[in-house]
Amino acid sequence: MNHEIDLSQYKIRTDLAVEAIEQVDDKTKIQKKSYEQDHIKVTTIQLDEKNATSIGKKPGNYITIEFQDISDYQNRENVKKVVVKQLQELLQICNIKEQDRGLIIGLGNKKSTPDALGPLTIEQILITNHLFILDTPKDGFRPVCALTPGVMGETGMETSDIIYSVIQTVKPNFVIAVDALASQAISRVNKTIQMSNTGIHPGSGIGNSRKEISQETLGIPVIAIGVPTVVDAVTVVSDTIQYLHKFYAFQKKFANSPMHKMIYNGQVNYLKKEVETNETEKKELFGILGNFNEEETKALIYEVLTPIGYNLMVTPKEIDFVMKNLSDVIGNAINQALHKKVTHL
Repeated sequence: MNHEIDLSQYKIRTDLAVEAIEQVDDKTKIQKKSYEQDHIKVTTIQLDEKNATSIGKKPGNYITIEFQDISDYQNRENVKKVVVKQLQELLQICNIKEQDRGLIIGLGNKKSTPDALGPLTIEQILITNHLFILDTPKDGFRPVCALTPGVMGETGMETSDIIYSVIQTVKPNFVIAVDALASQAISRVNKTIQMSNTGIHPGSGIGNSRKEISQETLGIPVIAIGVPTVVDAVTVVSDTIQYLHKFYAFQKKFANSPMHKMIYNGQVNYLKKEVETNETEKKELFGILGNFNEEETKALIYEVLTPIGYNLMVTPKEIDFVMKNLSDVIGNAINQALHKKVTHL
């Protein structure tokens, strides 16, 4: 291979702020804090105008919650507690009061499972707005209404315009929009929840960007909650190559270890081991491709797959089961964050 690759043409899209700032050379000027609770990593990022522009995001607050598993009850509860706490903090940042009326929006297409997070979450929401119209509920509840506006292919209308029209009638004080996102890393798919007070561009992660849903377009605060449910084929191939690097280094380091010989290879998570391949090992394993860094590798794969239409969007095979659990976590976390009387659903 003897031609230069123009990397500027092949910037892989991500909806996650934590991934966007990984591409910035000088990260010291970005306000970023992290902590762990019950094996759940929480990262908060504050972007000013300058930093936001440098990574292609809007200025504001971004909260990323990373976890390994929500397939069992206790893990779901642990993640839910963290989501409730962080969502309550975002509500305070947006100056949303206890009795303010909320409109919960479930973005996406229920007929497409990886895109059904929003509609499925709406099914979990405790709707109370009509009760306030008929009577005054007890303290500890606020008026909440919900909407699943569908997608432009079904309605022929911009989702943002539909929401704006509803806002003019219902007069909510704030919006919470739930949507599926796209990631640049296999490891974050279905294992990350991002929340922000910057709004959302439906479909932007898969290159199908629709009109923005934000305070600027709707006139009221908008909190966005999303989970990356898909990655593109470029990411799958690129990450696999990086995993091969680590696996190769792991095998070289531990292949003759007595302990390693007692464990079946498929049960060893080599990603958790402190091993890295050096440049020589990369060339041994991949030849010319071993000279490329991660960004150059992604650019090359993009250049190979895109012209022939093979840069597919990919989702895990157990997506139906995972979406049910994710919508349960997010929907009930919203209920607990918005209603003081709700402690468990």
